[in-house]
Amino acid sequence: MASASYHISNLLEKMTSSDKDFRFMATNDLMSELQKDSIKLDDDSERKVVKMILKLLEDKNGEVQNLAVKCLGPLVSKVKEYQVETIVDTLCTNMLSDKEQLRDISSIGLKTVIGELPPASSGSALAASVCKKITGRLTSAIAKQEDVSVQLEALDIMADMLCRQGGLLVNFHPSILSCLLPQLTSPRLAVRKRTIMALGHLVMSCGNLVFIDLIEHLLTELGRNDNMSTTRTYIQCTAAISRQAGHRIGEYLEKIIPLVVKFCNVDDDELREYCIQAFESFVRRCPKEVYPHVPTVISLCLRYLTYDPNYNYDDEDEDDNAMDAEQNDEDYQGSDDEYSDDDDMSWKVRRAAAKCLDAVVSTRHEMLPEFYRSVSPALVCRFKEREENVKADVFHAYLSLLKQTRPAQSWLADPDAMEQGDTPLTMLQSQVPMIVKALHKQLKEKSVKTRQCCFNMLTELVNVLPGALTQHIPVLIPGIIFSLNDKSSSSNLKIDALACLYVVMVTHPAHAFHAHVPALVPPVVSCVGDPFYKITSEALLVTQQLVKVIRPLDSQQDGSETFDPSPYINDLFTCTIRRLKAADIDQEVKERAISCMGQIICNLGDRLPTELPGTLLIFLERLKNEITRLTTVKALTLIAGSPLNIDLRPVLPDAVPILASFLRKNQRALKLCTLAALDILLRNYSSAVTPAMVDAVLAELPPLISESDMHVSQMALSFLSTLAVTHPSSLGQLSGGNILVQLIALVRSPLLQGGALAAMLDFYQALVATDTPGLGYMDLLRMLTGPVYSQNAALPHKQAYCSIAKCVAALTRACPAEGPAVVGQFIQDVKNSRSTDSIRLLALLSLGEVGHHVDLSSQPELKTVILDAFSSSSEEVKSAASYALGSIAVGNLPEYLPFVLQEISSSKRQYLLLHSLKEIIGSASVAGLKPYVESVWSLLLKHCECQEEGTRNVVLKNTLPRDFLKTLEDPDLNVRRVALVTFNSAAHNKPSLIRELLDSVLPHLYNETKVRKELIREVEMGPFKHTVDDGLDLRKAAFECMYTLLDSCLDRLDIFTFLNHVEDGLKDHYDIKMLTFLMLARLSSLCPSAVLQRLDRLVEPLRATCTTKVKANSVKQEFEKQDELKRSAMRAVVALLTIPEAEKSPLMSEFQSQISSNQELAAIFDSIQRDSSSANMESMDTS
Repeated sequence: MASASYHISNLLEKMTSSDKDFRFMATNDLMSELQKDSIKLDDDSERKVVKMILKLLEDKNGEVQNLAVKCLGPLVSKVKEYQVETIVDTLCTNMLSDKEQLRDISSIGLKTVIGELPPASSGSALAASVCKKITGRLTSAIAKQEDVSVQLEALDIMADMLCRQGGLLVNFHPSILSCLLPQLTSPRLAVRKRTIMALGHLVMSCGNLVFIDLIEHLLTELGRNDNMSTTRTYIQCTAAISRQAGHRIGEYLEKIIPLVVKFCNVDDDELREYCIQAFESFVRRCPKEVYPHVPTVISLCLRYLTYDPNYNYDDEDEDDNAMDAEQNDEDYQGSDDEYSDDDDMSWKVRRAAAKCLDAVVSTRHEMLPEFYRSVSPALVCRFKEREENVKADVFHAYLSLLKQTRPAQSWLADPDAMEQGDTPLTMLQSQVPMIVKALHKQLKEKSVKTRQCCFNMLTELVNVLPGALTQHIPVLIPGIIFSLNDKSSSSNLKIDALACLYVVMVTHPAHAFHAHVPALVPPVVSCVGDPFYKITSEALLVTQQLVKVIRPLDSQQDGSETFDPSPYINDLFTCTIRRLKAADIDQEVKERAISCMGQIICNLGDRLPTELPGTLLIFLERLKNEITRLTTVKALTLIAGSPLNIDLRPVLPDAVPILASFLRKNQRALKLCTLAALDILLRNYSSAVTPAMVDAVLAELPPLISESDMHVSQMALSFLSTLAVTHPSSLGQLSGGNILVQLIALVRSPLLQGGALAAMLDFYQALVATDTPGLGYMDLLRMLTGPVYSQNAALPHKQAYCSIAKCVAALTRACPAEGPAVVGQFIQDVKNSRSTDSIRLLALLSLGEVGHHVDLSSQPELKTVILDAFSSSSEEVKSAASYALGSIAVGNLPEYLPFVLQEISSSKRQYLLLHSLKEIIGSASVAGLKPYVESVWSLLLKHCECQEEGTRNVVLKNTLPRDFLKTLEDPDLNVRRVALVTFNSAAHNKPSLIRELLDSVLPHLYNETKVRKELIREVEMGPFKHTVDDGLDLRKAAFECMYTLLDSCLDRLDIFTFLNHVEDGLKDHYDIKMLTFLMLARLSSLCPSAVLQRLDRLVEPLRATCTTKVKANSVKQEFEKQDELKRSAMRAVVALLTIPEAEKSPLMSEFQSQISSNQELAAIFDSIQRDSSSANMESMDTS
């Protein structure tokens, strides 16, 4: 401590030296001392240091002054409050000094101090007192000052302070406003501009009364319209307020917009530009309130998009440039004194109009058809714009239109939706020729920026409408080649041109390019040789696609090979092999070279007899390298699958053991690709794969077959199925081995389903067909069903019985001769009174699975046995029997369906029989069901009136559109819940069914999201009271529907009503919070502007979730739940922060500083931001 203060007093002494170098070094040392956390100053030292630094601000040497200003930052946080006030006082006084240099340095000093103050959210008293002190001095400086430069500095500092600490100055807001408003009429434009900035920051944090005063003042002044210059300023100010606080200005738009429209028609270019900019900010920031005015805004923008009074566009078809030059000469001579091009401000109006259209297109998804009718042709016509900046904005607006067309494809591709006539896609399709014509001219422009815009446009167009350019390829290819060959073009332009070419090639048929291959190959080959790695890597991608174009393998079969690839093979091979051999190149280029060479060998290998062996050896080298092995495995898979039967025999003895060793590695992608590669090698090269190689692979398989990774298990199973076909002899070692044990364990896993289950069934069928000793039909059957019959213990999970039954059915289908005996045995098992429930369960499920594929009508007692099982005491046996009946009926509809329908009409067991009917409707082919549809409908509708709720529920799931709305109003909770689940499934799988119903369904849906007090009851459990919410499942179903609608019917939703309910969900039960956090993340990417308007209301519940503490004596699950909630809430916060202007919201920035100051939250926040999976969160599916 003593040494520190001694050191500092030493420095202070040096600071008084007459030598500027001494002063500089001493200040520098003081700076580094102050930055240390350990430094503590006593009162005396504090006073001396502060006094010295303030004195150095007036130093004659500029560098010393600069350093002294920098010292202020760390100093503020180290000294006591009254010293900070001394600093601020002195700086404020210096601001008013006569010396310009001192004024400048003091204003920098004030900004430094304000920047160092702790944020408003930390509630520090220091920040509040400093800001109050500065504010008083600044307002007087702004109001009274004659000197403009002082005013400008003061306004700048005021804006800075309002932005950082606005919340602390609430009491001063009225006085700040009254000193700022008069400055809007200042004779100096710079003063007005800074005043507008300060007002923009003021409205973010000011109270409602101040806001109303400001808006009223603006409206009155705009109404008076004294002179043009101030009117421009007021319009600019309105736009700035709407940009900063759009959610607040919304209610005044009715008064503001007519005024702005009026000024748009005044002949003053600058005013027009500001008016259109104001419209843009209204459209982006107040989407809901601006809605009625959008048509007006669009028509104004379309009018001013072509506003170019000083230029004549008539001479388009002739040689543009020559004409322009002549015209300019004549103009120049004739009108020397009247007009010069520098005075022409009309381009600013056009640019503002293009940007405003961009905003309209991006925010009003539901008006797409209208945009394609009016906006699209107008934008395409303006691609010829002469001002480059404006042209870029026109292109950007069109890109936004295309991007808006893209997300809707999920339902546009739906055949039912296509019948609605003019969908946006069909309208776009009809405008493609016009777009291509406009782009064709621009692709040969000198300007790099213009050409880049064209490439982006083409890329996006092809992504929205794959194949749209097939007729126009001849027009576009020369334009692309022009940019690839252009010596002057920048590397970015080449990369864009290559990327565009790639996307066009991928999305169009190969024959469309055949005429252009001679022109395309040389520039692409020279790009592969380019020294810049990014160009090389794009060019390799294009080359890979080009190989598929010059020899598409799918046309090989019908012998219609009309195009001869031979002239180009050598060039493509040479340029790729050079990149493949190079060891010292960029990782990305290495990988792309491997993939590209794989494609060349796959499509052209038969034409490269001499080069092939050497290239395969390079592949073998790359396979041994950890960095390139994954890409090489993919390339080998491609080559092995080629219909040209490329000779891989020379490398197989080395390659297969290496591949087998990859199955041990931890990298999951590598395992999956390796299994795929081994599978295809077995299929196509079985003669070259020796038993020793197979054994090496088999040794690695057991650990891969497990429930911990179903996808890897599935690939391993399909490899085994292939092996059973190609090397049946190798399967002999399975009978005692580990693999079978793993297989049986997997069959009993509750997670086995989908692809893995299908692969398992295929394998059993392939295995039983090999007739391997010890693995015959009966052996396998015993292994599968043994545990159930040995009666040791029931299997832990019902799903296991279903999987075993499916495997039994697969074996039985493969060995039809064994079928009848086994079916008879199962029927006996169900009849036998000594059978346990689990034996009956397995027998019934197996009968169902076998009957699904094999007609069992030859078994006379089957129907009675199953109907008897309906009266079993075990619920599981009953439901298995109803499933079995439905499934057997699918195997022979004419025999069983009438029987089921008759039983439903006459019997008491309707609930079970209706489940059988549901199984039939779900699995039978449409053609088979046709004759019975009417009788099924009438039966179901009759049962809708049934008393028993369960029966009604089942009926509901079977009938969707006919009586759907009634069920949403049913008094019974469960019926409403099932109705919502059904609706969700329809919204997910067949959105076209419900799109038209949405207007009537949504009010009911939103109604179900509310918490109902009357459904919450208290249950006493011994000494504890426990609340139970019966409405929770219903609310959950409603929120799930809302989530699904975001994907399939976004354009039919009113986002603001939707957000109201999301907001309620954020304060609901755990399950519902989790769903609404997911929704927020989706909404942030789908409609950011709407979310931004509601941001302040959304942040509060998120903050509440993140700061909730679990009671200390809670159970472990409670802590885990709370952690999970926090993580989910943080994901939502990270998603919200991707909206460009989110952090400007005072509440959001406050929350952010709260997160960063709390260690636990900061850790979660960082890990989510790092975790790239937060991007995949978007595509998570909750249905």
